[in-house]
Amino acid sequence: MCQVLQGLNFQQLEKGKVIEAIIKPVKEGRVEFVTEILKACPDLVWCAEKSTKRDIFMLAVLHRQDEVFRLLCKSPAKNPKFAVVDLDRNTILHIAAMFEPSARSNTVPGAAFLMQREVQWYKEVESIVPPSILNSSNANGKRPREFFTKSHKELVKEGEKWMKGTASSCTVVAALIVTIMFAAAITIPGGNKQDSGLPTFLKEKVFMVFIISDALSLLSTSTSLLLFLGILTSRYAEEDFLKS
Repeated sequence: MCQVLQGLNFQQLEKGKVIEAIIKPVKEGRVEFVTEILKACPDLVWCAEKSTKRDIFMLAVLHRQDEVFRLLCKSPAKNPKFAVVDLDRNTILHIAAMFEPSARSNTVPGAAFLMQREVQWYKEVESIVPPSILNSSNANGKRPREFFTKSHKELVKEGEKWMKGTASSCTVVAALIVTIMFAAAITIPGGNKQDSGLPTFLKEKVFMVFIISDALSLLSTSTSLLLFLGILTSRYAEEDFLKS
C-alpha cells in the first residue's frame, strides 16, 4: 500500500479515499499506521477533514492522541499548520480548549483527573503555538482561554463533586485511624509500674518498636486528615486541578 501511494498526486489520494483512511487512524491513535503512511507520502501531513476543514494536527489534539500529535510535531510543516484555522475560525489552541466526549473513554479514573488531563493538554499546546494565536478569536468571538472555560464548565462541576465525595470518605477513614492510634498511645500495653509509674515494658525492644510505629501512624494520619480537609475547602478553579 505504501509503495503504491508514493506515485500518486494529492487529487488521486483524495479520490482513492486515502485522506479518509489516514484521518480515522489519527482520531483513534493508530500511531504505527500513521507513521508508515507519512513515511511513504509526507504530503499527507497537509490533508484535512472535509466537513470541518480541520487538519490532522487539529484532529490529533481534539481526540487527545498524544503519540500521534508527538509524531506530527516532528514534521517540518508544524509551524505553518499551527497558523491554520477551521471553518469556524478555530485555531489549534481553540481545538485544544474543546472538550471532546470521546475523551471520557480513556483510562483516567474520575472526573477530577480527567480535568487535570484536559488542563495539561491545553498547557502543552499553548506552550508550542506562536504567541499571536494566544489571543486570537474564533467566529463566535471567543478567545482560547474563554473557550476552554466554557467547554469545561460541566467537567469542573463533576470534578468538584467527585473530589469532595472521595475526600469526605477518606476523611472519615483517616479520623477513625487517628482515634484508634491515639487510644493505642494512651493505653500502654502491660500497664505501668506501681512504684514509678513508668511503662512495664519500657526496656523491651518490641515496646519501643510499638511506640515508634504508633507515633508515625498518628503523625501520618493526622497529616492526611488535614490534607483531605484542605481538599474539601478548596476553591476548585481550573488551575487547581493541574497540581493542587
